[in-house]
Amino acid sequence: MSKQQISSVSFLVPDYDEGIDYFVHTLGFTLTSDVALSENKRWVTVHPPNNREGCGLVLAVPSDEDQKAAVGKQAGGRVWLILQTDNFWGDYERLKSKGIEFMEEPRREAYGDVVVFKDKWGSKWDLIQHKAVLTCHIPQVANGMGGKEENEEDASRV
Repeated sequence: MSKQQISSVSFLVPDYDEGIDYFVHTLGFTLTSDVALSENKRWVTVHPPNNREGCGLVLAVPSDEDQKAAVGKQAGGRVWLILQTDNFWGDYERLKSKGIEFMEEPRREAYGDVVVFKDKWGSKWDLIQHKAVLTCHIPQVANGMGGKEENEEDASRV
């Protein structure tokens, strides 16, 4: 099977330039592309700081009323995106100084430090710094059914 990964996620914004301004100047993202596709449509991508190769966002302007209604609500009120950092407290203070609306005080969980914030359109994000890199081993089994012993052995490696 070929190697695949999610390279980008569509993110609805009311206006391209407003989205670029927010992501670049408030969150500190990098503008990685801004190409006119037609008179009303652009291909605009942004990536988290120092991570141009990872998953980025494609900023999309709504084209109908249903899409307009979804701005800030793409996850139905749940946390929509998780912004992982290697400097939780530094990024927390930087975002706080930029006026980001935090919905809680930072907290320490078993998996790391985390805090929920809202972007300017209302979508919820996690800012998180994991204690350690978490990986999951999924065995490749010839018949696709993996016996009990195989699954227990593989589960112990997680």
